[in-house]
Amino acid sequence: MSTVLVINTSLNHAEGNSSKLTQKYVDTLAKQPDVQIVERNLAEDALPHLSGVEMGAWMTPAEERTEEQKALAALSDNLVEEFQQADEVVIGVPMYNFGIPSVLKAWIDRVARAGITFRYTENGPVGLVEGKRVTVLAARGGQYQGSEFDTQTPYLTHFFGFIGITDVRFVYAEGLAMGSEVADSAFSSANEKIIELIG
Repeated sequence: MSTVLVINTSLNHAEGNSSKLTQKYVDTLAKQPDVQIVERNLAEDALPHLSGVEMGAWMTPAEERTEEQKALAALSDNLVEEFQQADEVVIGVPMYNFGIPSVLKAWIDRVARAGITFRYTENGPVGLVEGKRVTVLAARGGQYQGSEFDTQTPYLTHFFGFIGITDVRFVYAEGLAMGSEVADSAFSSANEKIIELIG
């Protein structure tokens, strides 16, 4: 059985365009045998920005942590464990001001753990996460794919590559604020791509 972790990040929750794409992905996956789907909504979880106190808790040996440090470290530990147990990670990503949602950055800051998901060597950093696939479902009001305004694609590709994941796929639904005809066409193309990828 394969485990698929589906992460939603839209502030509009289920009504968000990226959430609609992940729902399409989940509905299509549901037709496959032996698939376990784990869903996490980062907007509902309201992950706070990473603080120095929380990072300090990670750096403190487990047996020396205070109760507060244990609780702080558990947040990242649980997210990392959930991430590591997944065979595929599917992320719904709206574009906010040309970047990723801040809740996704907060998740990334907790998944990127030195000694756990990557390590530094004398030859540079080495990713420690292997055998996973990441599928990014990107929803955008404008059309930015392949342009200098698309900061999401290189950033997410670089981050996941940094921790060892090189199989990163993107599905784009763009121009969603450019009229119903453009939006309908974009969703149709994205849905076809989802079906193709799951195949």
